[in-house]
Amino acid sequence: MINKILVAVAGRGLCEQMLNMLMEIPYFQVASVTVLHVVPPQASAEGMSAKLEAGGKILAEAVESLKVDPKKVNPRLKQGDPKDIVCQVADEEESELIIMGSRGLGKLQAILENSVSQYVFQLTSHPMLLVKDDVYVKKIRRVMVALDSSEEGKNSLNMGISFVNQIPGGELILSHLKKDVSGKSSQDYTADAEKDPVIAEALKEAKRKGIQKYRCVSGSGKPGSEICKISQELNVDLLILGSPDRRPSNAKSLVDLDRLLGDSLSDYVRVYANCPVLLVR
Repeated sequence: MINKILVAVAGRGLCEQMLNMLMEIPYFQVASVTVLHVVPPQASAEGMSAKLEAGGKILAEAVESLKVDPKKVNPRLKQGDPKDIVCQVADEEESELIIMGSRGLGKLQAILENSVSQYVFQLTSHPMLLVKDDVYVKKIRRVMVALDSSEEGKNSLNMGISFVNQIPGGELILSHLKKDVSGKSSQDYTADAEKDPVIAEALKEAKRKGIQKYRCVSGSGKPGSEICKISQELNVDLLILGSPDRRPSNAKSLVDLDRLLGDSLSDYVRVYANCPVLLVR
């Protein structure tokens, strides 16, 4: 179960919609919810006062739109750099899930435009659910898990199983993509996909825990683009994948430029998937 959720709102309403969809699943219904809006520093006291007033309205409208017991909602209006404040509040609240909007900027563009979601993605150790501005938030029925053999991959599988088991008519989609340096793409939507060792092990666990409706997809190519392609073709409502923290402990406060500019699977999917993406730490 998820017991503590942090929702960072910016006035667009997408994160609130996403939370309301999640709250239809019993897995989330026990959670307390912190709703956070951050007002960046302003050049003058008058400007700060106006921004705080506008921020208070955004926060109040966000709280009012939630289908959550008001006793479980903690609204917080903070001043400061949004990317730092979100990480700080997530740590203070010991949040088990951060829900944030995302413009879906590419890696270098995200740095140049000071993307809040990109920096939080790099710096936080908490799971994140990213909702892109151009994505239509749907009722969750089809949950796809991008499998690998990492600990984060196993956590993703367990989370996906827990979700689908509590969704009437829900379907679990298990996918495993092998990297092909030639760039050639191949996908298998048939029963043969179940022979993939990674999928076979995951499917065994899913069946053991009661999953009845499922689909398996294996293939090769560029994993990031293939995952995004599969999720679109199968009309996935929520995509879950592991996102390991590669930074050494003495660099936790620094943005991982190698990962920002390098070939990060989770970063690619964050940008290009056409559905909400849950990154599991």
